[in-house]
Order: sequence, then structure tokens, then C-alpha cells
Amino acid sequence: MKVWVGGTPLGEGTPLVLIAGPCVIESEDLALRVAEEVRGAAEDVGMPYIFKSSYAKMNRMSIRSYIGPGLEEGLRILEKVKREVEVPVLTDVHSPEEARAAGEVVDVVQIPAFLCRQTDLALACGRTGKPVNVKKGQFMAPEDMGPIVEKVASTGNRRIMLTERGTCFGYHNLVVDMRSLVVMRDLGYPVVFDATHSVQLPGAGEGTSGGRPDFVAPLARAAVAVGVDAVFLETHPDPPRALSDAACMLPLGELGRLLRELVEIHSLRS
Repeated sequence: MKVWVGGTPLGEGTPLVLIAGPCVIESEDLALRVAEEVRGAAEDVGMPYIFKSSYAKMNRMSIRSYIGPGLEEGLRILEKVKREVEVPVLTDVHSPEEARAAGEVVDVVQIPAFLCRQTDLALACGRTGKPVNVKKGQFMAPEDMGPIVEKVASTGNRRIMLTERGTCFGYHNLVVDMRSLVVMRDLGYPVVFDATHSVQLPGAGEGTSGGRPDFVAPLARAAVAVGVDAVFLETHPDPPRALSDAACMLPLGELGRLLRELVEIHSLRS
């Protein structure tokens, strides 16, 4: 099944799509800057682009962690990115009320991995009528995403995407089982690979998560070779100074080279 995000199709036989942006909205200026630069890099290699950033990160470990500007201000900034940069926008939601509000602005509503089994949230996202990107929980087997797809589809909305973001492997570690990309694709919906959250080391810092960004590019290349419809990358001009997920975001300056590699690999499967 193909899923359309604005004028961009995702699915078998379509170009590889890029979903990218800073983990959380830090400021209007940064969001606009990153969106512009990523759009340029994506256009250079012929990749359709969807901007991603969160108005709130509600799963931070520490009370001292930055969580974002909040729903109202965040949606205002996302709407401005959509209008001025002329790209579709995606953000995650955490409650049925947030889903309804975000659905008025964004092009894709995303269910976070930790909340993927929340029935009320899945139904609310489906009822927005917008494409719904469901991130597979770190604790979920890929075949167990079938019932979650059924929840969203029960609303009459079959514009569903499924995202792999790594699986818990003991404490403070994630691994990527590339078989899960095939299993989830067999459910009949486009599959996304989240290359930056997959290298996260959950809770490995002092009240924060660590990461292995040196594995972002190898895992992204492997996922595209296996077969995905989009690649999800969080990127920042200066990751060490980022306010969220600093340890695993891709430096913005390295994005162009990786996109060229991914498009070349994808072309071999077409």
C-alpha cells in the first residue's frame, strides 16, 4: 500500500523519502535553518523530504532535561516551517487531545515508541485522517505491530507507516534486527528506518541517554539495502550542544554525503 504525504508517495516502487530535523524544537530560527539546509541536501540527490521535530519530548529521564516549547508554540513553529520552507511536517503526539490539535497543522502525526500500544492514542491519531507514523516500541516484536495497525485502521484511516528504532538488548543498549524491516513490510504498509534513535544507549549517561553516532551511517545503508521506504534521521548543526538526543544526532554537515550513498543503494533495488 502506498501512503501519500502531501504530494509525496511512500511505498513499493517510489523514491526513498527522507524524514529529518532536530530532535526537539529548540527555537524558531534553528527549526527554519535546519529545514532549509536539509531540504537543499535532499533536493541535490532527488529525495522527497518531510521535516521532523518535536514540540515536546515527554519521555526525558531527568526533570532537568529540556522538553521543548510545548504544544501551542511548537505547532506555530511547525506551521511556519511548513509554509515558509514548503515541506511537509511531522511531529509526535502524546495524548488524544494533542493528536487532535496537531492533526490541524501537521502532515503526519507520529505515535512515539513508548506509547505505541496506547489504544486511545492510536484511535485518536487515526481519526485525524492524517498519515500516522507508528514507531515500534523497543520492547515489541515486529509481528506484534499487526494489532496496532488494526487499531489505527479501525478508524477508516489506512494511511499508516511503521518505524523501526531498535530493540532493547540488555541494559543501556539497543540492537537492530534487520529482519524486522521485512516482517513489518509484510504487514502491507510503508516501513521507515530510524537511524539515529537506533544507535541510542538508553539511560547510559547521568540522567540522559548516550549514543553511538558512528553507527548511524552503516545502519542506514544496511536498512536501505534490506528495503525501506523512508529513512528517519535526527540532525543538528552542532549535536554536542543540542538540547535533546545530543549523543546520537547526525551532524548536519555530514548529511549530504550519507544521502548520496543511500540514494545510490536504493537505486540498485529499484
